[in-house]
Amino acid sequence: MITVVGLSHKSAPIDVRERLAIPKDQLAETLTRLKERPGVAEVMCISTCNRVEVAATPKPGTSLDALAADVSVALDDLARSASGASVAANLYRHVGTDAVRHLFRVASSLDSIVVGEPQILGQVKDAFELAQSAGTVGPTLSRTVARALHAAKRVRTETGIGEGLVSVSSVAVDLATQIFGDIRGRRAMLVGAGEMAEAAALLLARSGAGVVVVNRSPERAADLARAVGGTPRPWEQLDDALAQADVVISSTSSRGFVLTRDGVARAMKARKGRTLFLIDIAVPRDIDPAVNTIDNVFRYDVDDLEGIVRDAMHSREHEARKAEQLIADEAKKLDAWAEARGVTPTIVALRQKTKAVLMAELDRSMSSRLRHLGEPEREALTAMVDAAVNKLLHAPTAQLKKAASDPRGEQLASVIRELFELPDVAVIEDASQRDAKEKKQK
Repeated sequence: MITVVGLSHKSAPIDVRERLAIPKDQLAETLTRLKERPGVAEVMCISTCNRVEVAATPKPGTSLDALAADVSVALDDLARSASGASVAANLYRHVGTDAVRHLFRVASSLDSIVVGEPQILGQVKDAFELAQSAGTVGPTLSRTVARALHAAKRVRTETGIGEGLVSVSSVAVDLATQIFGDIRGRRAMLVGAGEMAEAAALLLARSGAGVVVVNRSPERAADLARAVGGTPRPWEQLDDALAQADVVISSTSSRGFVLTRDGVARAMKARKGRTLFLIDIAVPRDIDPAVNTIDNVFRYDVDDLEGIVRDAMHSREHEARKAEQLIADEAKKLDAWAEARGVTPTIVALRQKTKAVLMAELDRSMSSRLRHLGEPEREALTAMVDAAVNKLLHAPTAQLKKAASDPRGEQLASVIRELFELPDVAVIEDASQRDAKEKKQK
């Protein structure tokens, strides 16, 4: 029998998961080190954007529980050496029949963020083939994985779990569409040009967005941009491209932040405070969470997207139950994104109304008592209004963003809409769609 130890999107938030993210070029070495532990007979490692799991078998005389404890220590040591922080509290352990069932669920995509997604089956195959090449698997894991792959294929062919399939990339594009109402004519920037970026680029292009691709490899950026009728930009022009984008989807394999708070702040200064939406689908994350403290910047990551995915999965729940049969009920659904979505339109509407009121008063003054002012003075007063809006609304904006992940978020948003006589969220979104349609017609 086997044991499975690891963490995933269900047991750990993204800031914990990225502590244990293992680069592809280090996986073989990691397997070798795990195989050298006293109680480990066979071992393989499944490492994806949303999970790192080790499946192992014990040597004679080592119990499954002891093996699970030993592998847990090894993974925590790995995280500490890479990030300086522990993941012990977020690791789960499965032994015996539970471990086999878990591995089957993983291979069948029943444990994925996007239930029914096909990528995980290939990732499990790759993990096993890498372990074979490293010489760390034997008959027990070979048989277990073979049966897991067979079970996954039956799930795909005998149920409708993969029908109407969505992916993390398509969810990111759906989010961009929901934000703007219509992304036709919007400028979308992709940071990275890998598999997820390619999928997002195709969907964005089909939706009518202008696609800009920024990648460390100029050749890869040019190839992807050419395939979708977009524009490649060299890595050195990342800040300039950011200043011109409406929405950014980032999915690189960088070990550090690609978009920092300082870089985004510079871009916001260049774009004169125009709202910027950042969608980070990378693990480890590409975008510093601190950018959320910048006015008019809204950042989403994989955990936020999970809320959208869960909503989209309702139609497949019956098929998932058929596929699982005796497998335990699915984990509780997360609603962090839905709550965040509830406060974002309110923030945007509040800023728009506040600025409109102040600008109306300024225009009235400049057409009467201040009509003698020259253009430089008028520009200075306009800049002063912008600064006043930012300072005045900084605290309520920060509080709303902070409360977005708990029930207070919608309560606060509702109170603000009532106090400032803002329209309901549905009305705000309808107005956004109408404005986008009118802009398109022009």
